[in-house]
Amino acid sequence: MAEVSIRDVRKAFGTTQILHGVSVEVADGEFAVLVGPSGCGKSTLLRMIAGLENVGRGEIAIGGRVVNNVAPKERDIAMVLQNYALYPHMTVRDNMAFSLTLANAPKAVQEQKVSRAAEILGLGSLLDRYPRQLSGGQRQRVAMGRAIVRDPQVFLFDEPLSNLDAKLRVQMRGEIKDLHQRLRTTTIYVTHDQIEAMTMADKIVVMQGGRVEQIGAPLDLYDRPANLFVAGFIGSPSMNFLKGTVQNGAFRFGDMMLPLPPGPGGSDGMAVTYGVRPEHWRLDDAGVASIVRLVEPTGSETQVVAEIGGQRVICAFRERVSARPGETLHISPDVMHTHLFDPSSGMRMA
Repeated sequence: MAEVSIRDVRKAFGTTQILHGVSVEVADGEFAVLVGPSGCGKSTLLRMIAGLENVGRGEIAIGGRVVNNVAPKERDIAMVLQNYALYPHMTVRDNMAFSLTLANAPKAVQEQKVSRAAEILGLGSLLDRYPRQLSGGQRQRVAMGRAIVRDPQVFLFDEPLSNLDAKLRVQMRGEIKDLHQRLRTTTIYVTHDQIEAMTMADKIVVMQGGRVEQIGAPLDLYDRPANLFVAGFIGSPSMNFLKGTVQNGAFRFGDMMLPLPPGPGGSDGMAVTYGVRPEHWRLDDAGVASIVRLVEPTGSETQVVAEIGGQRVICAFRERVSARPGETLHISPDVMHTHLFDPSSGMRMA
């Protein structure tokens, strides 16, 4: 078994607290993504799992064994870094086999494992090339192959796609997900890109300021964000937030009214934040008037930046919209997909 248990882990550098009691359970064979803005502590946590940073307080266990004081090479993990870290004077074959060479594995075993990894990653024709002769995506596959040959309990990925262009990133995240589905090795992946998190993860851990904001499946976080931070971070374009009050069973902002989502909606006169994702606005002649500020056709949809009651919103319409800046569109939200948040605590109201 290769489950990873992170229990009340804390970390400080001098007087600066980096992690504030993080607890996460990653099941055997699961693909977990740590996501959050720069400086949230996700890479520090990954390095602690790898043994590259000491654990201040708390415990980290891999396969049921507490590894706080276990050397990195004895943790049975393999790490893929952002900068590939390939040896320029070695061929692809030698780079992939390097850890096996250090372990004095027989040549036949090295060749067997390298050939298997090369077949999985489509590197068979590149084994005699040097890193300088490879593209960025090919170098990243070599780095992944070097991890695969170790046959570890856990794969750790530290923002491996950050150096690739947009098209190649889409291709590579598909290849990493396909690799996980074939090997079923427990994987922990760090990124600041929420699209990577949504498309790749079985479980997402959203972090901010050294704390875990929410843990769940991608669509659970998207449909039922725990608070304003998760609601705004997960999704692109991000959720629209309107500030107003509850009045007479509706949401009021300025002189406009919108329907409340089902369930408890707060007491009359209570200040709330109303959340609507861009794709949950629809054109409606009976809806509220919005002033178009910007129109961005993307092909598959049309994004419209508009102003409602002095507040800015982004709408994503599947149909073609021919509006021009300055014109008025009447829109209404899909009330079944709206959210209310307590502005003081930031928490979503059930």
